[in-house]
Amino acid sequence: MAKNLEAAQWVRGLSASSWSERPGLAKRVDRAPPRFVLAELAGRLVELSADAASASLTLAIGLVLDAQREGEPVAWLSTVASSLYPPDAAASGVDLDALLVVRVAAEQPKLIATSAERLLRSGAFGLVVLDLGKDASLSQPLQSRLLGLAQHHHAAVVCLTSKPESSPSLGSLVSLRAQAVRIWLGQDRFACELRVLKDKRRGPVWSEREVYRGPLGLR
Repeated sequence: MAKNLEAAQWVRGLSASSWSERPGLAKRVDRAPPRFVLAELAGRLVELSADAASASLTLAIGLVLDAQREGEPVAWLSTVASSLYPPDAAASGVDLDALLVVRVAAEQPKLIATSAERLLRSGAFGLVVLDLGKDASLSQPLQSRLLGLAQHHHAAVVCLTSKPESSPSLGSLVSLRAQAVRIWLGQDRFACELRVLKDKRRGPVWSEREVYRGPLGLR
C-alpha cells in the first residue's frame, strides 16, 4: 500500500480494535427519526451523491465531525484531484490529528476501494470515506467485502460519487443511497439538503436540511 498511497495525516496512537470494543456505538438502537450521523450508518455501505461536489463534501465533513465527537478515528481516501482541502476541514472543526487522509495517484475507484478494504481490516476506524468522483463503479465482490468488514467492525463505509439523482447507485449492496443538494438562500447563507433515495434499514425515504454560512457570492 505504501507504494501507491501517500498518507497526509496519520492517526496518533492508532491500534486495531473491533466494534465490540467501542461501546459508544456497539449495537445502538435508536427509535428516533433517522439522521445522517455515524450511529445511523454504522455497519452499512452508504452512497452519497451530488451533481456539485461541494454539496456532498459539506455533508461528509459533518459526518466526520460526528464520528470524531464519538471518539472514532476516520479515514478519507481519494485521488489527488479530490476537492477535500484540509485547512477548510480544520476551519469547520475537524481534528486533523485524528483524520487519516490517503490520496491515490491515479483516478482509479478500484484502487481507492481496495485501499479502504485494507484499512477496514484493522478494525481501527469507525468511519471510512471513499471519494470516488465521477463515473465510479465497484464490482459486486468488492462491495461485498467492504460491506462485510463494515458489519464485522461496526464501521460506516461512505462512498462519495458525482452524479445526478436519476443515475443508478453503485450496486444492490448499498444500504443507503442519498443525494446532496446545495441551495443558495441569499447573502452568505446556503442550505445543504440530504434526500435519501433508498434506505434498506428504515424503509421509506426521508430527508434533512442544514443551513450553513459560506463566502459571499457563493451560489
